[in-house]
Formats: sequence, C-alpha cells, structure tokens
Amino acid sequence: MNTRKEHDSMGDIFVPSDRWWGAQTQRSLENFRIGEEKMPKEIIAAFAAVKKACAETNFALGCLDKERADVISAVCDEILDGSLDGNFPLSVWQTGSGTQSNMNVNEVIANRGNELAKKKLLHPNDHVNMSQSSNDTFPTALHVAAAVSVKTRLIPALEKAAETLRRLEKDNEGVITVGRTHLQDAVPIAFSQEISGWRAMIEESLSHIGSSLKPLFSLALGGTAVGTGLNCPEGFAKAVAENIAKKTGLPFITAENKFHALSSKDGITFCHGALKSLAADLMKIANDIRWLASGPRCGLGEIIIPENEPGSSIMPGKVNPTQCEALSMVAARVMGNDVSVGVASSQGNFQLNVYMPLIAYTFLQSVRLLSDAVSSFTSNCLEGLLPNREKMAENVSRTLMLVTALSPKIGYDNAAAVAKAARKNNTTLREEAVKLGFLTEEEFDAAVKPENMV
Repeated sequence: MNTRKEHDSMGDIFVPSDRWWGAQTQRSLENFRIGEEKMPKEIIAAFAAVKKACAETNFALGCLDKERADVISAVCDEILDGSLDGNFPLSVWQTGSGTQSNMNVNEVIANRGNELAKKKLLHPNDHVNMSQSSNDTFPTALHVAAAVSVKTRLIPALEKAAETLRRLEKDNEGVITVGRTHLQDAVPIAFSQEISGWRAMIEESLSHIGSSLKPLFSLALGGTAVGTGLNCPEGFAKAVAENIAKKTGLPFITAENKFHALSSKDGITFCHGALKSLAADLMKIANDIRWLASGPRCGLGEIIIPENEPGSSIMPGKVNPTQCEALSMVAARVMGNDVSVGVASSQGNFQLNVYMPLIAYTFLQSVRLLSDAVSSFTSNCLEGLLPNREKMAENVSRTLMLVTALSPKIGYDNAAAVAKAARKNNTTLREEAVKLGFLTEEEFDAAVKPENMV
C-alpha cells in the first residue's frame, strides 16, 4: 500500500496515500480496532453541514478569510454529495466525546481543500475547527443527524402507514368480528374498529415523536470545550444555529445553557423514548395481525395477508407472516437500544458526556430500522390485508360472549348460567336460554344482535 507522511502534535505517522484523512484519524484506526460498527453516515453528513455553517459564520464575523471559507464549503458539499465516501472509517468504539471523528472530518476537509486550492491553505484545527471543539460539534452533529433522520425518514414512513390503515378502516366498515381480551373471546367488535385502534397508535406515535423533536433543535455549538465558550467569537453561537436552520429547514436554535448542552443528553434520550413507545405499538400491531392470520385452517384465520414468499424449506405450500416477524424483531431491537441510550445518557461526567458515539450509533440505528421496517410492513402486508368475512361471521355466531347482551334482561348470574351450560353441552346460547326458561326464542333473537353490540 502506498503511503504518505502526516504530522500532528504527537509526531509523524504514515497514512494511505489514496485517502484524505490525516494523522489523528490514522492513530484512531490503529488504536481502536474494535468491532465492525463504523460512525454512521448520517453523523458524517451532519458534520459536513455543521462545518460548512461554521466556516460561513466565521467568515461573516471576520474571523476567517473568504478564500478559506469557500474552500471549506466546497469540500463539505463533496462530503454531502458522497464524493468523499470511504474517507470516514472510524469505529464507533472510540473516545467517548467523538473527538476522533470530529478530527477525521477536519482532516479530510483540510487535505482535500488544500488539493483544491493547490497550496497549503487549510489547517484542520486552526481553520476547519475554528470557533469549535469536538465537545460542542459532536453533540451538535448528533442533534442535526437525529432530527433530520426522524423528519425525512421515519415520519414519512409512519404517515404512509397511517394513510393505509385509514383506507383499510373505511373498506371494512360493517364487518363484524369477535373481540378478544386475555386471548379469550369477548363481545363483538367491528373490524373497522379494531383497525382504528392500530391507526390511532400510529397517529399517537407521530404526535409523540413530533413533540420529542423539540429538545433536539437546541444546539451545543458555541459551548466549545466545557460550556464557557472559550475561543468562540461573540455572536457565533446564535448565528451558526440560524445558518444550520436555514440549510436544513428545521428550527434549530442555540442552546440556552451550554453546560447542559455538553454534559446532558436528556433530549436525545427523551426522543428515543418516543421511538421505544412506537416500537411497543408496532410489536402489538404485528402480533395482532399474525394471530388473526394464523392458520390458514387450524388457527384463527380471520384475516388474509399477502403471500410474499415460500415459508418453509420442508413443508410445501406453507406461507408465514414474515413481515410481522421482521417488524417485531425490529421493535425488540429498538427496545434494547433504548436501554443503551439511557445508560449512555447517564455518563455526563462533570462538563461532558463521554458516551456520545454510542448514543449516535444506537439512536440512528433505531430510526433507520423503524423507518425501513414500517415501510416494508406497509407495502408488503398492510396494503394487501383482507378480512376473511366467512370465518369472522362463523366465529361471531359461535362466541359465548354474545350472552353479555342478555345481562340487562335476565341478570348477570342467569346470563353466566346460560354461557356455562352452552359451553358444557356444546350447544348454542339460544338453546340454553330457552331451555333454562329465561327467554323465548323470539326474545333471544331480539336481544342478541351482534351488529347492535359494536
């Protein structure tokens, strides 16, 4: 491998000649050979947006000349369009401040910028990192990446799912099925009502997630190393937040208290809590659907889901609820991720949280998995979901809990006696109510109408 010599405050080190990173990136590569998890691409993109905004703001404040600001901006655009992919190789399992990833971005911008300028124009610390510290740029990139990912990926996926459920709700009006509690038969329910419960879960999750984004719009930039703003020019924090807001179209502002912004990760933890809540509801929806679709002959069999692929390597013709299984596995992962985020958030030792790469990786994985899984579940399951009307009608006619409609007429205890007798004798409620002398056939038929019980 061809190499070139790079230098930092610790001395010389050789780096691959076909990469733009510098000495500090190389040292991190050699010192943290841990796992396969790399810093998420969303964080790198957020860093590029942040570095561009910082350069423009430093120029506007008279701290950085136009030539350097323009070159930094040009390289940031290359990062954002993917031209420099392959230059950000660092492990998630590195320094807890994310300093090495901040310097990775700084070095790539400086080295690539110097090539564009055809001279030694940029220094990674003096110019690219001007008015910044890793301690305020990484939490800023974290908030930008998290908010952008939720807004552009997860929320649209959930809106499509809610739209599909609204359509299913309308299509299934008037279809009566068996309600169930404790996995036991309960009183009848309209299938559209059951679907409305799923739809409301998605809509409530959209509301919760939208509300939870607010803390992410506060940015740590301007706090520098410990929150005091050392080496940061007057007006920088407010101006750079406004710049980032303009670039992203999201309402970013400078954090009111930079000591809080650097040391606490309560905002990202709060937002991930909303993701966990969504995961819990998705698990419930997936389980409802795979239970209702169980069979096709020896299960509930009340709904029909799309047959997307063979379900068994040994049993011909078997089709499984694979989209439900994938969605529920993602939900389990997100629930586990919430534990990781919570523990990592607790590690705000004095003036800095030192588990930020873990938080970034975990939060963004949750958003990515939820977005993809919801989109897949919507297109490959929900959109083709159909009721098995015959099976639903059969089960409604057989459920013993229709007896609930008799309670106001014959009393709870007498109604219970009818239900128990029907179960014991394998007869109908109608037969036992008449046999026990509580009602005539005509009175029973007038009282027990499933369509009037929903």
